[in-house]
Amino acid sequence: MNFRNITNAKGKNVPNQFVITIGNKEYFKSYDSMIVKIENGKVYLDETYWDYSSTTSKYRNQFLGDTTKETQRKIKSGEYILTNLNGEEDNEIIKTFKFLK
Repeated sequence: MNFRNITNAKGKNVPNQFVITIGNKEYFKSYDSMIVKIENGKVYLDETYWDYSSTTSKYRNQFLGDTTKETQRKIKSGEYILTNLNGEEDNEIIKTFKFLK
């Protein structure tokens, strides 16, 4: 498992915004919620938290290289999949991450 803070435009770590890599999976986590999972080239967004706040959206956009409008379009087209990323499997990752940080 590898994790790092997202960095801002000045290269400084942004508190509570993380990228977690586990094997072929990469996650974007904001505070205590998983927002994005990329696995085998597919992008999954949490159905509840993907657009939770302007801060979450700002760093989700940075992580994905999209704007919110592009993300919305990709959800509508099926390119991005809405799902529960804060369920049992992903909660194990969150618990492990809390222990490590």
